[in-house]
Amino acid sequence: MILVRFYDPTFTPASKLTYSVITAMYKGKWIFVRHRKRETWEIPGGHIEMNESADAAADRELREESGAVEFKLECVATYSVEQDGITGYGRLFLAEVTQLGAVTDTSEIAEITFLESLPENLTYPDIQPRLFKKVLEYVRDGDICI
Repeated sequence: MILVRFYDPTFTPASKLTYSVITAMYKGKWIFVRHRKRETWEIPGGHIEMNESADAAADRELREESGAVEFKLECVATYSVEQDGITGYGRLFLAEVTQLGAVTDTSEIAEITFLESLPENLTYPDIQPRLFKKVLEYVRDGDICI
């Protein structure tokens, strides 16, 4: 069983942050990406590199995976995922993308799509719906308007 927990955006866990995940909206639709090695859809995101902040990783990953050129990025929450007694931490972001460019040839992303809701065919079906729901609650509760 996988357990996902949410914390204040400024929460810093005792262990390092590993992931930045970016729910991104462009022209009223959510951006989802498909990795070259998979047939499933994902919310853009990835590993935080050594000596990189979660914010910098979110900026980099969104650019690399979606081709986003201009956007506003906001941290929604810090989150943890516990599975088989191991807990990892990440930061969840919301982006409003106003300009897209091309996804580079060197990207690990095969394609992007724009949808009004979460797709059914997800790479991480035990985690991504919870992250997406948290962002929808964040938007609904008026913390940000997109």
